[in-house]
Amino acid sequence: MTEHDIKAIKSLLLAPKHIVIVPHKNPDGDAMGSTLGLYHFLTKNNHKATVIAPNDYPDFLKWLPGHEHVIIHESDKINAEALIEQADIIFTLDFNAFHRSGQMEQHLENSKALKIMIDHHQQPDGYATYMYSDVTMSSTCEMVYHFINKLDAGEDIDTNIATCLYAGILTDTGSFRFPSSTSTTHIVAADLIDKGADHSEIYNAIYDTNSFERLQLLGVALKNLKILPEYRTAYITLTQEELNAANFRKGDTEGFVNYGLSIKDIVFAAIFIEHKQEGIIKISLRSKGDFSVNEFSRENFGGGGHTNAAGGKSDLGLNETVEKFISILPRYKHNLNL
Repeated sequence: MTEHDIKAIKSLLLAPKHIVIVPHKNPDGDAMGSTLGLYHFLTKNNHKATVIAPNDYPDFLKWLPGHEHVIIHESDKINAEALIEQADIIFTLDFNAFHRSGQMEQHLENSKALKIMIDHHQQPDGYATYMYSDVTMSSTCEMVYHFINKLDAGEDIDTNIATCLYAGILTDTGSFRFPSSTSTTHIVAADLIDKGADHSEIYNAIYDTNSFERLQLLGVALKNLKILPEYRTAYITLTQEELNAANFRKGDTEGFVNYGLSIKDIVFAAIFIEHKQEGIIKISLRSKGDFSVNEFSRENFGGGGHTNAAGGKSDLGLNETVEKFISILPRYKHNLNL
């Protein structure tokens, strides 16, 4: 984002505006942390701001300050679409293509509101008037922190903002384990702690609130875990029946794919989750080193993301999707065995 862009945005935000803030479909910790962090900043500066999520998000994020004000488009379409229609500015956070907003896609495209994108994923679409895109960033929450400081408003970061942003950084860095966690990321996290984020309570709220059913489902996932040593690859499958038996709730499979990646000598892991209502197989991909799951997903499963973390989907059945996945691996054998 250029200095010219920052000056223009500062000028835009001088007077109160109607602002809508949108995360991607199936929002995760970074999506909700960044949107709610920005929401608190904007409302603190006298704007009429609203977070509109395309669909619901996991219970382990429903303690975030301001979560009770989030509007879910899927269950409140009339209100959500009216707010989009009335908006002066729309911020899109943690995604960079309108199709990632699910059923909100057409409404965002048709809106006459000025668009501002803040995102750290690869290959952004060019829909935004002002675009803050940086694939080297650990998270969109880290970017929102920098964005606020670029506006010379760092002193506005209070406990609510700090808590939301820290939560998103924590989840998107795998508790600061991933290579995207730079020294700057740790400096940002430290400043957020100084400004009121209780790092211990945030960690406990996100990671130490397992239900019995989720742990049962994890047991099923680990039982289904397979390895393909010749490709240094592991994968997990979960059928709709297995999800139903464990009373699956949104977010219950968060982090399951990482168990495959934790196996010695494995550099590529996937989880395939059946979603019969949507008629798709949801795919999450993780990798170590230089193997790009972003490119793998874009080339084969209509998705994308980051070098070491990406998602995709398949319209085939679960078994057919796994068969396709395995059949593709020989093309990547050299990259996987470096």
